[in-house]
Amino acid sequence: MTIKLAFVCVGNAGRSQMATAFAERERDQRNVDMEIVTGGTDPAEHIHEEVIDVLREEGIDISDRTPREISPDDIRDVDYVITMGCSVDQFRPENWNGEAETWELPHPEGDDLEATRTQRDEIKRRVSEFFDQLET
Repeated sequence: MTIKLAFVCVGNAGRSQMATAFAERERDQRNVDMEIVTGGTDPAEHIHEEVIDVLREEGIDISDRTPREISPDDIRDVDYVITMGCSVDQFRPENWNGEAETWELPHPEGDDLEATRTQRDEIKRRVSEFFDQLET
């Protein structure tokens, strides 16, 4: 059975993109049958450069990705939605019965690489823990 997972934040230019990238890596390393979708409630024009930079330090390249808007159709059959800085109620489809989790992750202000690295490491840890929970 394919597990469906969504990561959503406001701009889809930072936190949710990092979470998606780490989840894709975990999925592939753990050989989990999973579909991953990401989006934002108010998508930015492009992914933040500092996010691209700190993920490159982890061997992950997301420079070809573009923020996109999340819609109720995107999560209609999603099993888990993880939000960061927004609420699932902003885009929840009627009769959706998946699980929602909120990760309280502040948006780093400006282009502070060290703050973005700290957030990257926290997201990486949470994604790994999420996959650990799925396996139990």
